[in-house]
Amino acid sequence: MSNKLNKESVIEILRTVNDPELNRDLVSLNMIKDVVVEDGNVSLSVVLTTPACPLKNHIKNDVKNAIEKLEGVADIKINMTAVVPQDKAILDKGNKSLKNIIAISSGKGGVGKSTVAVNIAVALSVAGSKVGLMDADIYGPNIPIMMGLSKLPQPKDGKLIPAEAFGVKVISIGFLVKDGQPLIWRGPLLHSTIKQFIEDVEWGPLDYLIVDLPPGTGDVQLSLSQHIPVTCGVVVTMPQQVSVDDASRGIEMFQKLGIPIAGVIENMGGLELPDGSVINVFGSGGGEDMANKYGLDFLGRIPLDPNIRIHGDSGKPIVVNNPNAKVSVIIKNITGKIASYISQLVLKE
Repeated sequence: MSNKLNKESVIEILRTVNDPELNRDLVSLNMIKDVVVEDGNVSLSVVLTTPACPLKNHIKNDVKNAIEKLEGVADIKINMTAVVPQDKAILDKGNKSLKNIIAISSGKGGVGKSTVAVNIAVALSVAGSKVGLMDADIYGPNIPIMMGLSKLPQPKDGKLIPAEAFGVKVISIGFLVKDGQPLIWRGPLLHSTIKQFIEDVEWGPLDYLIVDLPPGTGDVQLSLSQHIPVTCGVVVTMPQQVSVDDASRGIEMFQKLGIPIAGVIENMGGLELPDGSVINVFGSGGGEDMANKYGLDFLGRIPLDPNIRIHGDSGKPIVVNNPNAKVSVIIKNITGKIASYISQLVLKE
């Protein structure tokens, strides 16, 4: 290979740089765009498969180091951008605007599943993705409160228009019923509601639709899988054994429905005290043990932090209201792992 500096030599040397997760070089993955070489100045774009890529800086440094090996390089400008690939199964259903669906599940209530779903959605949006959040927890629709929303815009052309906060488009049954009104619904009503949330909402283009499922393994889960392909599932559990046992049913539900599982999140881990010591209020390690048992990725452990609840109750998710907090960093790392899993899964199809 010639070390002479030109567009061809830049592209050729970048064939030696791999995406660490996809294990292929950036050129064959079509991730190198807009290469310009002029008077020793090199500029190009690296098109990642998700704005939430956790290895963004690693890849950028690898590209820079490779180009610096060429003779005559005076300056390097690298524009890091992203185009999220679409789940082929969704495209095959004729939906060109929705790229990927992430279903967030738990076996039981009270494990913080909705809080996790909200913060993952907002983290993806803050990173630069187009995100929707469907509150499919029909019996406990808490998403509007956590997102600081109270009503939907006026429908348009027979379609529901989602509410929006922090760049995330949101739909929830909580917008459509009075405060405190109980929902005593059987299967057919649940089925029609899920169908409406998918087909009769003007979502617009979305990289990711996050679906907050109700606890358990009932009608809503079945209805969702029947209406549209789910790209992957994520299981949220607390460390304690009773929560882990219930969450295991969520894993088996995804497996029976043929839905790939991105991994397991252990929520409400250790509570850190002012002196730095940690109390494991609900035990420790249950989620990681469950992930190992089923051969799944353990996505991370979210500490028991009162600020998560405080920000959620005020309608300002912690990842956006206090992005540098330890728990926010953990959630953003988990989000990056989920997005990377989807990229690998979709590009293998």
